[in-house]
Amino acid sequence: MHIIINGSLMVPLYEQITDQIKTMIRSGELKENDNLPSVRTLSKELKISALTVKKAYDNLEAEGFAITVHGKGTYIAAANAELLLEEQKKELEADLEMAIQKGRRYGISKEDIRSLFELILEG
Repeated sequence: MHIIINGSLMVPLYEQITDQIKTMIRSGELKENDNLPSVRTLSKELKISALTVKKAYDNLEAEGFAITVHGKGTYIAAANAELLLEEQKKELEADLEMAIQKGRRYGISKEDIRSLFELILEG
């Protein structure tokens, strides 16, 4: 499993881990009953606190994407890929809405916002 974290992003590290694992589930890279690395192993690999990894795993478990068996590890739960994709689209929609609102607060026209969006998509 290959996870990349970026300390300079405004996104907390545990969310970066959670999001990347969800993406791996959606893409089929991680499947039901696959074993995730132990909290200690992943924290050493990423050079971050074990508590950060534990929080990511706890979030995955709370959202139904992982199951932790005490003494055995954390495993990928049966997940509906379409449901996961829909959740990710919903999050993206909220982020885009915030960006549009910010543009409006700055007095940027709809056309300029649309042009910026198209430019970024081509980027």
